[in-house]
Amino acid sequence: MSVVKELIRTEENGKISFGNYELAQKSKLSDFEYDGDMYKVKTYNEITKLERNGMFVYESVPGTTVLNLDTREDGMSFIVEGPKDAQITVEVEEDAEYKVTIDGEEAGQMKTNLGGKLSFSVELEQAEQVSVCIEKV
Repeated sequence: MSVVKELIRTEENGKISFGNYELAQKSKLSDFEYDGDMYKVKTYNEITKLERNGMFVYESVPGTTVLNLDTREDGMSFIVEGPKDAQITVEVEEDAEYKVTIDGEEAGQMKTNLGGKLSFSVELEQAEQVSVCIEKV
């Protein structure tokens, strides 16, 4: 288990990690500067949410920890962990098709809605880490 005690941080590899699903009370941290952008995280055991410059990036129900988030123009990748299965929503390009890979297994292609939101589920067995890769088709 490697929850982010400081709620959000920059890793040695230059990527960001965020979220603490162990918290019983909602906690948030605003104005975290990374790569010229301002991030805000809200997290606890029921939900984890990340915003960049006031815009939605990531949300999970229940709360999770995200490690090594790498956002690119053609998608994103990260490692997610939590105490139980989670529903994850991310924002990518609107009205586009993406291939989602979870722990090396293709979960299929999904099309985003007009808001650019993409939702999928991950199976997390007692804080098991699961890698997620989302690539534009």
